[in-house]
Amino acid sequence: MKKQSVYLNPKLFSNNVEQIPTRNGYGDGLLDVAEKNPNVVVLTGDLVESTRALGFAKKYPDRFVECGVAEQNMAGIAAGLALTGKIPFISSYAVFSPGRNWDQVRVSICLNKANVKIAGAHAGISVGPDGATHQALEDIAIMRVLPEMIVVVPCDYEETKKMVSAAVEITGPVYFRFAREKTPVITTPKTPFKVGRAEVFRKGKDISIIACGPLVYQSLMAAEELARQGIDCEVINNHTIKPLDEKTLLASVRKTRAVVTVEEHQIMAGAGSAVCELFAKKFPVPIEMVGMSDSYGESGKPLELLDKYGMNVKTIKAAVRKVLKRK
Repeated sequence: MKKQSVYLNPKLFSNNVEQIPTRNGYGDGLLDVAEKNPNVVVLTGDLVESTRALGFAKKYPDRFVECGVAEQNMAGIAAGLALTGKIPFISSYAVFSPGRNWDQVRVSICLNKANVKIAGAHAGISVGPDGATHQALEDIAIMRVLPEMIVVVPCDYEETKKMVSAAVEITGPVYFRFAREKTPVITTPKTPFKVGRAEVFRKGKDISIIACGPLVYQSLMAAEELARQGIDCEVINNHTIKPLDEKTLLASVRKTRAVVTVEEHQIMAGAGSAVCELFAKKFPVPIEMVGMSDSYGESGKPLELLDKYGMNVKTIKAAVRKVLKRK
């Protein structure tokens, strides 16, 4: 792909692109930061293996706290640890944290500006067979509304690993979400990443596809297919939902004058809504949104669920064609 960023995985569009769960990036990232910073501690809610905190727990047992199935208590403990100078990472499924402990996150963590890092695992519908109760599709919405909270959605294993390191360097609450299933590794260890800065992964002139999380891959695939039909898409990895990189997004859309947002989350109040708020205020353009359309998920294979609920390459291409008619 001529317009692909040189920083992306050169095997991205091959049949043998490596696929690794983004949650593995969290586990490996914890081991990296723990070695460098003795103040890093990890808490889980009876999900040490599934959230990939197990490696940390085995290597640093005196810096690990198993809170059991008590996510509200876990948030309170983390806030207390943070206020004593520790850097706690709380690890659970996103439906439980921040799903069940939002009050404690709001009051104990955000109101106190406590230096807590909240890792929301198993986010999105691609959780698969665990079903609707475990498929977090509302967490971006409830976290980006909180004052002091930074919200990040890494696109792959490498970016999730970098996010852990970045979170340690930020003073204050941070929330980042990641998936359960294996997803294509889009980036490399050398790919630039900075919280608050979106990255243009593919340059184009006709439309801006602004995506986050593992669906950045589907967005790049859609752009490749549309290029063969004469539609030149710019694809932006908008990993930081709050604060938005207004400069990069506005520069792209002032050029293309049309937008499709893509996320594995409810369309209402999520990453796409954040983008819409920006352009409504500063540069109104036609926008289509790809995501979950006011529905719960169900049990099934991850790719089948993405297809059924319209978060795939086909849907992204259709959204591009639809918005271009309004341009």
